[in-house]
Amino acid sequence: MPHLPRLLPPLLALPLLGLAAAGLLSGCAGGPQTSAALPSLYWPMTTNTAQLDTAAARDMISAYRRGRGGTELVLDPELQRLAEAEAAAMALADRPSKAQTVKAAVEHLGYKSANANLSAGYHTLAEAFSGWRDSPSHNAVMLDPGAARMGIATAYAPNSKYKVYWALLVAK
Repeated sequence: MPHLPRLLPPLLALPLLGLAAAGLLSGCAGGPQTSAALPSLYWPMTTNTAQLDTAAARDMISAYRRGRGGTELVLDPELQRLAEAEAAAMALADRPSKAQTVKAAVEHLGYKSANANLSAGYHTLAEAFSGWRDSPSHNAVMLDPGAARMGIATAYAPNSKYKVYWALLVAK
């Protein structure tokens, strides 16, 4: 039995090598990435705990406006609360609201040049922005030359065909 001591360490190492190989392979599995691993533009809003990065939304919309000769927008706390309430109301009703009604409510609070993008079905900020940019009426809201302030929010409705409702409010 002179060879037993030499064989024993490799035999003990086999289970450890198997565990290490399994760990390496699971890292290559390519499963879904977590939101934390993605830029916030691609965070899915399709959970009850999803948080929209409002600063990233402001920055993206402001950069888009600047690129077309417009001015930057600032996040307004009251418009933000209104956007959150409107997104939640749309999710509860399971349909987008009428922009004219929301604009009138914003102007009733003393804002001027109110405008709104109210939509549903976009799962990420990137999707919403692209959809709005490609829609002439929604694009006009993002580029509204009279706007200086904004609020943006989402609401998740898991049983809705749309899943995610969006409210972008802009005003002076």
